[in-house]
Amino acid sequence: MIGIRDIAFVSLMSGGIIALGVNLIPPSEPKSITSYNPQAYQVREHQQVVHDVDAVFEKHWQEQAIQPADAATDLLIARRLALGLMGTVPSLEEIRQLETLPPAERLPWWTDHILQDRRFADFFAERFLRAFVGSDEGPLVLYRGNRFRTWIADQFAKNRPYDAIVRDLIAGQGLWTDHPATNFITATSLPMKENQPDPVRLAGRVTRAFLGLRIDCAQCHNHPFASWKQSDFEGLSAFFGQTEVGFTGVQDGKKEYRIEDKQKNEVVVEPSVPFQPELLPQKGTRREKLATWITSPKNPYFARATVNRVWALMTGRALVEPVDNLEPEGAAEMLEGAPKLGAEVLKILADDFAQHGYDMKRLIRQIASTRAFRVESRAEFEITDAHEEIWAVFPLTRLRPEQVAGSMLQAASISTINADSHIISRLMKFSQQNDFIKRYGDNLDEELEPRGGTIPQRLLMMNGELVRERIDVMPLNATLRISWMAPNDAKAVELAYLAAFARRPTEPEAQHFERFLQDKSIKHAQRVQDLFWALVNSTEFSWNH
Repeated sequence: MIGIRDIAFVSLMSGGIIALGVNLIPPSEPKSITSYNPQAYQVREHQQVVHDVDAVFEKHWQEQAIQPADAATDLLIARRLALGLMGTVPSLEEIRQLETLPPAERLPWWTDHILQDRRFADFFAERFLRAFVGSDEGPLVLYRGNRFRTWIADQFAKNRPYDAIVRDLIAGQGLWTDHPATNFITATSLPMKENQPDPVRLAGRVTRAFLGLRIDCAQCHNHPFASWKQSDFEGLSAFFGQTEVGFTGVQDGKKEYRIEDKQKNEVVVEPSVPFQPELLPQKGTRREKLATWITSPKNPYFARATVNRVWALMTGRALVEPVDNLEPEGAAEMLEGAPKLGAEVLKILADDFAQHGYDMKRLIRQIASTRAFRVESRAEFEITDAHEEIWAVFPLTRLRPEQVAGSMLQAASISTINADSHIISRLMKFSQQNDFIKRYGDNLDEELEPRGGTIPQRLLMMNGELVRERIDVMPLNATLRISWMAPNDAKAVELAYLAAFARRPTEPEAQHFERFLQDKSIKHAQRVQDLFWALVNSTEFSWNH
């Protein structure tokens, strides 16, 4: 007699077999594409901003008699966008969707497809979290990093105005669990000072993350090059002098910010801003006043600092470097002496950003539409330092660890790994990616700094567990599925290249690997696995270009 347990077991096994079959045999037609509004890219305002930015680049190319590289292919630009905005390469499934569209609609659709995807919100949240609080874990109990990260991601997903997000971070009150924005404050809490926030660290983080200024360099003495004085930094720190952490969370008390003067006397420091004090409101708490001053459309730094960081995340290199130092050494006037091209482009994009409510997705669409973003990273002529300095070629940048891991995981799967994937797939990705990053080496707070590869990183890619598991001849891996699905060796090579590089092989590459797959001494699936191993261990796989 068949019992309930037997029926449940048979049902479970049947469901597993059906799910396996669905994953092994993809639909004959691509999934329906996500909706988007192509007219958004045709409106005059969008096109005018892109035209103005392109004109700046064109002017500098002509002035220096430098020929820019040709436009990159749609697939290469799609890869850049995916890496810069989601930390991964496009999936084979997404590439099929992209290529069903008319050529003129592909990149607009792909940009909006990414901006609607939770992977964008999560990836950008992690990048901005590094700017807000660094890579430290924060004090135990008082700082909830995951809760804070999720909150930031939710704001990006909803496309909440960026100035509103920043005001919550600076002026927020309440428990760090119920009001996650207050984790920006509690992340600086010091156990040796009864877990109270550190005004000095907060002032430094506010100026670097939100204004792109290193005023904290004047913490101990007047800045030797820039116009900042020690009193400027002390005045900013004083805005956080009344901030406390108690049973009800972050709140503002009545105490004053005090420092020791040169004679070791304790003196009270009044809150003050280093420039344009007329933007400081008369009403509100000290932190509310500071938040309003920082995010004012008339503040010359807030929008520019944001644009500079987003540009850097999308391309791997800031327009004005370093990304948190818009004030050039030796300049008393804002942006005077900074790289002229970068400053001009920043102004155009920042002015539009401020005028349109600090719309992050609008900014991303504009950057993605510029000629500088879409130019090739290689050319038929010799590329010099001058070409790279003025964006006549797309900058070659080494991928961050999370981009390498995310690309490895996605390349090894034909289906898209996103929020709609099975919970098991998402948990596996989370676990494997975190483990890989720990072994590969996290760039921590210096993730936008130029960096070279290391021998341990190369060995991890060649022999590491993640690579071995993801390219092994297993039912859900792309290796076996391509071996089964591809009608011939030429198609197998093409699919492998699309999965790894988001491009098709050149004629010499195709001929070489087709001959390689024709070797009958080893099983075909094993040959495809060897091909995958070679592709993910190539220099091309680990660089954005």
